[in-house]
Amino acid sequence: MVKPYTIRTGTKACDNCRCAAQTVPMTNDSPFTDSPPDLPEMLVLRFDGSGGMQRLDQPAERTPASGFDWVHLRRDAPATHGRLLALGIDEVVIHALTAQETRPRCTVHGNGVVLVLRGVNLNPGADPEDMISVRLWLEEHRVVGVWMRPLYAVGDLIAAGERGQGALTPGDFVTKLALRLADRAEPAVAALNEVVDDLETELDTGEGVHMRRRLSDTRRQAIMLRRYLVPQRDALTTLEIEDLPWLAHTERMRLREAAERVSRLGEELDAIRDRAQVVQDQIMDRRSEVMNRQMLLLSVVAAIFLPLGLLSGMLGMNVGGVPGADLPAAFWIVTALMAAIGVGLWGVFRWMGFRG
Repeated sequence: MVKPYTIRTGTKACDNCRCAAQTVPMTNDSPFTDSPPDLPEMLVLRFDGSGGMQRLDQPAERTPASGFDWVHLRRDAPATHGRLLALGIDEVVIHALTAQETRPRCTVHGNGVVLVLRGVNLNPGADPEDMISVRLWLEEHRVVGVWMRPLYAVGDLIAAGERGQGALTPGDFVTKLALRLADRAEPAVAALNEVVDDLETELDTGEGVHMRRRLSDTRRQAIMLRRYLVPQRDALTTLEIEDLPWLAHTERMRLREAAERVSRLGEELDAIRDRAQVVQDQIMDRRSEVMNRQMLLLSVVAAIFLPLGLLSGMLGMNVGGVPGADLPAAFWIVTALMAAIGVGLWGVFRWMGFRG
């Protein structure tokens, strides 16, 4: 199934009008879900360590000997803070999981890790650059997560567990999540690339008159995406190098791969921003060139008519002794003289290189 991915440029897209959006198809094969997961107050899942998964009504009092439990809570639910305390989580960690504003980071606390990641917002009607945070507390046999809005990448992990392809360990869980977040971000970056490609084509064909707003929107989206992707790379790199006994070597290798993919996305966003700046500079250069030619034309016209105006003003003085005042053909003589002067001045400017 192909799901359209929309990047807004200029005005917002609506259900009945797609003229203001650039759409790039994103193929949803089996690893990807077509809709965001439900957002219950609490989601409890047990992974058996061999790919299987089952849903639980409440968190277990003891973590499993093999596999791990995943408890995911909604941040704005009234009972979330109490449930985190009941899970035996430290207040410092609870504050990190429930903070109003977060940025991607990785912090070791005791035998666990606080990991905050961000994913592009693929929810209907949302701006992709309004990235959604997922806050995780990782232990050897338990993952505790907090979210504010549904995230497609989380739904991908749940769907994989329902197919018997779930994560094997908390380390495997976080590597799969990081790779899914990168997978979901790639179409957003590709869509921005296509927008810049279209803008460059329009500029080459001379249709770049109304492109400044689209350019500014594209640059803003690239900057907002990069704002979180670069710290996310650093967070994944930090997790990879931390001395955690429950993080296997293969999982560290996959974390490195996820960090490299996020780094590549950040570099592509840098390139998009730079290309958009080049297009912006070219548009401004063209506008400046047009304005300069218009100002030059006005200056030439003024230079031609200045001596003609002086001559006509002198001949129109209401004083005695004006040449040709009593000559019937004087008007036509003066007109011919002024025309000759104008043509002569125009010829001089043409000889100097002015072509209009």
